[in-house]
Amino acid sequence: MALNVVVMAAGKGTRMKSAWPKVLHRLAGTSLLQHVLNAAAAIGADRTVVITGHGAEQVEAAVAASGALFARQMPQLGTGHAVQQALPLLPDDDSTTMILNGDVPLLRPETARALVQACAGRHLALLTVVLADPFGYGRILRDERDASRVLGIVEHKDASDAQRAIREGYTGVMAAPTALLRRWVSALKNDNVQREYYLTDIVAMAVADGVPVVAAQAVDETEVLGVNSPLQLAELERRFQRRQAETLMEAGVRLADPGRFDLRGTLECGSDVEIDVNCVFEGRVTLADGVRIGANCVIRDATIGAGAVIHPFSHLEGATVGEGALVGPFARLRPGAELGPEVHIGNFVEVKNSTLARGAKANHLAYLGDATVGERVNYGAGSITANYDGANKHRTVIGDDVHVGSNCVLVAPVTLGAGATIGGGSTIAKDAPAGQLTVARAKQATIAGWKRPKKPASPP
Repeated sequence: MALNVVVMAAGKGTRMKSAWPKVLHRLAGTSLLQHVLNAAAAIGADRTVVITGHGAEQVEAAVAASGALFARQMPQLGTGHAVQQALPLLPDDDSTTMILNGDVPLLRPETARALVQACAGRHLALLTVVLADPFGYGRILRDERDASRVLGIVEHKDASDAQRAIREGYTGVMAAPTALLRRWVSALKNDNVQREYYLTDIVAMAVADGVPVVAAQAVDETEVLGVNSPLQLAELERRFQRRQAETLMEAGVRLADPGRFDLRGTLECGSDVEIDVNCVFEGRVTLADGVRIGANCVIRDATIGAGAVIHPFSHLEGATVGEGALVGPFARLRPGAELGPEVHIGNFVEVKNSTLARGAKANHLAYLGDATVGERVNYGAGSITANYDGANKHRTVIGDDVHVGSNCVLVAPVTLGAGATIGGGSTIAKDAPAGQLTVARAKQATIAGWKRPKKPASPP
């Protein structure tokens, strides 16, 4: 049976106190709305409709690549009114439609699938959760004689004191046969305190029509928590990061402190991986067997080979690190950096769009940009490749076993032959022959009788 997903994303999010639409705020590096769309894709939605309103242009542009359809709610007159705007985009067939909220980002695909199964193409299925403090949630009203029967939902602001004491809350997620949903939503009225069209009123309609209403409960409250303020966003971030940390540790990764760990993408780890505190992983990162990551590292879109060590305070982006390599502390690998096995990149060394072959070393205070570096090269402190002429980038080629002394400038394009030695302090603008010493310095001179200038005496 075909499945449609309708995502409510029209709200302003006043409590966020931000110019950004609420659903575009980020959790674990991804917008709240994109998290919801990812869940829809994971359960195999055949059609996804996003209802936009506040900041509609921004929201639609941000998730255009998802392939979702868009319906605008202007003005915003309640949840039922929102779904009314989506009806023209839903098929007129025997499909099932699920309603999700764009500010509830962590719904697990398995929970969504279970709700669709409970709907079974003929029931109204509600996702509920039992909370210690259900403030703000619509309360589930059950038949006193048969607790399995749901009779309705009352919004928090319209609930009596007795109803507010109910701890089972409606999460805003439901699934229904599309044809019935269309009929019920079209018949909604706004005779309530807020003069809004409540989607929850369709529960009473279903009961009146003799359609069974089922209420499946979410096991984990984290997956149904919404975001309405920066505080709630931060709290949900920590919950989500803890969930990811526990998944990694259950797979054998050793985290020094799961409370000080951030994953904003995907992280694949081999066996015996160790990660110290305050590390941030973004994009797609792969750590092979025995990798050790020191404290306070930021690693984005990188692959790190077996046994490599990334020392503290290093920043890697778009880089590949070979087996047994050592990086840092305070090193920076920029996009295109490819380190071979047993390469050493030390403190305050930056590498960009360069390959370093097995055993090459740049141990401190150096820059390698647009360079091809051979095996066992020793690249001295303070040395740089001058790869940019103001208009174009040029490449430096350093052969195997080259020794580059300290404080050298290699003006690209230039090639240093295998086994060459470059004397410290040299500026090399021409190719250096293999196996020979090349030095390019101004002649040192001592000026006899020279005296350092003095400042004029201050007036008394």
